[in-house]
Amino acid sequence: MKVFLMHPDRDFQLQGQREQKYPYRYVLSLPPAKAALIQDLELDTLFHAMARGDEFLFEVAKQAIFSSLDSPEGIRYRQAVLKDCLNNPTVVREIYSLPIEALDQKHRHWMGIFSRYPSAVLSGAVQMLEMFVLLLRRLKRIADEHAGQFESDGFRRFFAMIQQELTDEYFAEVEAHLKTLKFKRGVVISAQLGKGNEGTNYILRKTNHDDRDWVKRVFSQKSSIYSYTLHPRDQAGARALSELRDKGLNLVANAAGQSADHIDSFFNVLRLELAFYIGCLNLSENLAELGEPITFPDPAPAHERQHSFTGLYDAALALTMKKKVVGNDASADGKDLTIITGANQGGKSVFLRSIGLAQLMMQCGMFVPAETFRANVCTGLFTHYKREEDSSMTSGKFDEELGRMSEIVDLITPNAMVLFNESFAATNEREGSEIARQIVTALLEKQVKIFFVTHQFEFAHAFYAKQMDNAIFLRADRKEKGRRPYKLIEAPPLKTSYGVDTYNKMFGGEHQR
Repeated sequence: MKVFLMHPDRDFQLQGQREQKYPYRYVLSLPPAKAALIQDLELDTLFHAMARGDEFLFEVAKQAIFSSLDSPEGIRYRQAVLKDCLNNPTVVREIYSLPIEALDQKHRHWMGIFSRYPSAVLSGAVQMLEMFVLLLRRLKRIADEHAGQFESDGFRRFFAMIQQELTDEYFAEVEAHLKTLKFKRGVVISAQLGKGNEGTNYILRKTNHDDRDWVKRVFSQKSSIYSYTLHPRDQAGARALSELRDKGLNLVANAAGQSADHIDSFFNVLRLELAFYIGCLNLSENLAELGEPITFPDPAPAHERQHSFTGLYDAALALTMKKKVVGNDASADGKDLTIITGANQGGKSVFLRSIGLAQLMMQCGMFVPAETFRANVCTGLFTHYKREEDSSMTSGKFDEELGRMSEIVDLITPNAMVLFNESFAATNEREGSEIARQIVTALLEKQVKIFFVTHQFEFAHAFYAKQMDNAIFLRADRKEKGRRPYKLIEAPPLKTSYGVDTYNKMFGGEHQR
């Protein structure tokens, strides 16, 4: 049985190393570029909102968001499944509870399947299969009652598979086999004598059930048999008999164990794939409590340049502040370069973070924090943010910036996206502006999409003066008396960032500039 709720043609898999203490948990070692994304976009806030304290949900959310889909078709497939989840949260959570229950029951009771003794393996496998049958029956009931409420290709195929394979005849046959495998009347084993009169070719035989009534069984003529009864204190004989029994049960135990593993694998994949959608449900509920909108984005191919949205906001900020935050509107279709300038503390960095979050969320098939959103997929997302001085740095701050830029260049491909936040500001403005100009020019030549927040007027004005068709300039708005509406407007860069506003706010001055 296949789940196929994350991809139309393959299972979703966790990457990384399994923990020895908890073999169902994974530890993902992130490369520097992805670690930077977590730091710069405050992704941990998003992961915690999706997980709600569940370590497994946290790990699945992290890996799903970093496993970007590269095609609009794949994104729309997952979006459709997520829409069904949002429309039927109670049913989806009920389905998710089944593999959770299976995992809990397995770790508490059915460890015999890992034994080296065939009889213990068989007993453990039978117990696991009995537990799985009960859970599969509940899954079949859910499918029968609720399949008509789901519209996505993923869920329709999933429920159809459940209804086709888990029939009443299937359950009756499985339960009959499980009853037989308990061998309440003992086991019948045949064997041959090999070299040195050693037993060989042990085969488990089907027992002959006597269906006659008790009267006929009591008064019928008994056939002669050869039997041997062990003395109650004959421990060596009991061990020998147990070894003979295990030899006969070996093949059956292996088959039962493989059957249990097969169903266990199905529940593990179901848990893994539904965990992503449970995380999305948790996040959507958190944002709904704050009164924040969500929307399903319209993805475009990577080679197109589309980026238009209304009400785009920083979900991490809203979750941290626990209140509704300001959203932004923009139309950057056909643009490769977006330069953001304007007043200090006017919302530029928050806007940049909202761009990165929305891109990641769109490309893993999620909704995005906006009223409307349309963008092309990218082949990779990178951030280059300014860093505070660090005592562990082995070189200067500007050298560290250039080093991180070099690492990004080694990984970047055409149609990728880079978010710059006050980059190359660790040196004087002329040198920093020239380095930024050369890097941005080179990236544009390689069809890389760029969002650049900067206070360097020389850099921003140099591109504005070119009147490039593929560039757009946004500016953090500033109202009278330095009030910040935290909205971005399309406007040319200014020489000032109104740092005096911050001074006046901090020290109560009346200086104007």
